[in-house]
Amino acid sequence: MNCSTAFCAAPLPLPKSIEPLPLWRGFTSVLFALAFTFALSPTARAVDPPPDGGYPNDNTAEGSDALFSLTTGTDNTAMGFNALESNTSGYTNTATGSFALSSNTMGYFNTANGASALRANKTGHDNTANGFVALYINTGNFNTATGSSALQNNTTANDNTANGFQALLSNTTGSNNTANGANALRNNNADNNTANGTNALLSNTTGNDNAASGFGALQNNQSGNNNSANGTNSLFHNTNGNANTAVGFAALGNNKTGSNNIALGDNAGANVTGGSNNIYIGASGPSSESGHIRIGSPGPQNATFISGIYGALFANGVQVIASPTGRLGTIASSARFKEAVVPMDKTSEAILALHPVTFRYKPEFDPAGIPQFGLIAEEVAKINPDLIARDEKGEIYTVRYEAINAMLLNEFLKEHGTVAEQQAKVAKQESTIAELKATVAQQQKQIEALTATVQKVSDQVALSKPAPQLVANP
Repeated sequence: MNCSTAFCAAPLPLPKSIEPLPLWRGFTSVLFALAFTFALSPTARAVDPPPDGGYPNDNTAEGSDALFSLTTGTDNTAMGFNALESNTSGYTNTATGSFALSSNTMGYFNTANGASALRANKTGHDNTANGFVALYINTGNFNTATGSSALQNNTTANDNTANGFQALLSNTTGSNNTANGANALRNNNADNNTANGTNALLSNTTGNDNAASGFGALQNNQSGNNNSANGTNSLFHNTNGNANTAVGFAALGNNKTGSNNIALGDNAGANVTGGSNNIYIGASGPSSESGHIRIGSPGPQNATFISGIYGALFANGVQVIASPTGRLGTIASSARFKEAVVPMDKTSEAILALHPVTFRYKPEFDPAGIPQFGLIAEEVAKINPDLIARDEKGEIYTVRYEAINAMLLNEFLKEHGTVAEQQAKVAKQESTIAELKATVAQQQKQIEALTATVQKVSDQVALSKPAPQLVANP
């Protein structure tokens, strides 16, 4: 037999004891050849009935045991091994992937794309899962998971959205959470949290009402509530601090337990670990403090402009002073702030050696050249070093005019006391003089009276004397 094909089918020889008819022999040979040929063909393995996918009530199934338990459910689409296998009366569900929505019985409006996506869901509805084991254990409603293992362990929680590998992975009962990014809110089981970025709110378990945007934002938060972090690694180490707001790369990145802090800017408040009630704008701050406001860094900034202060009349206030480090404050005069209080006495006499001058600041500091009145700090330092202030480098910077004012007051009071004492002496002297004048006047009257008496007596004596006799000389 000559065959031109790669395979040539020929009838097997029958035993000679049974001799078939020539026609039967040819028919048998053809059937055997066809059967053998189809057995070797990959397209010859069709199932019965053919998988056309169309079933009653607008249901579509493709895959072994897909929609296996369907009874009254309508408008379902199942594609994949055991997809929607247990669905009975659930409707308008779409499952694509092995075991996708395989446990669903009465749930509706669910969409599962990926192996074992929404696998354990039974009655939950309006859920969407895209990715391997996304929303695997879910029984809740209105959840959306996109990404492998996203919302994998969600059970009864509702209204969660997870986009990214293992986003909201461990969430079981927490609701109203949104996670976008790999591992975002991975360990969460709380409510009302929003995480955008890889590892954002990764460790959060029971903390509620947190918002994190950026890689590693609030990554270690566990039970802290009402925190907002925007920026890579912002509030990175926060564990149970509450009501913190961080905007910027690593803002409040080392805060762990501090609460009610606000940080704005790159590394703003990054050094603080446990302080509370602080505000940082462009300042990293120290490791621990509370109730402070820091704006800017000592190096780059050399001038500050704040509107609404100059020209704004305000009667009930005190003078503000600044330290070399930029700290603002006021001078307190209450006794409760003071110790070692002694009279100034002769200390204030140092100001009598000062030399007030008139001057103008150099053009680079005051282009207008406004006339000024004051002292030269270097000269003051030679007289009394306590009367000058130094800058952050320790160099002489300015005069403590408020201290000089107190010393002036002391000298004035001393001089005033001297004048008052002198005035008292003068008054006493004037009183004495007045008394002396009165005495003299009285004595003058007495003298005058005595003089008059003497004159009267003299006159009487004169009248009682005989008249002088004229005697002739012999």
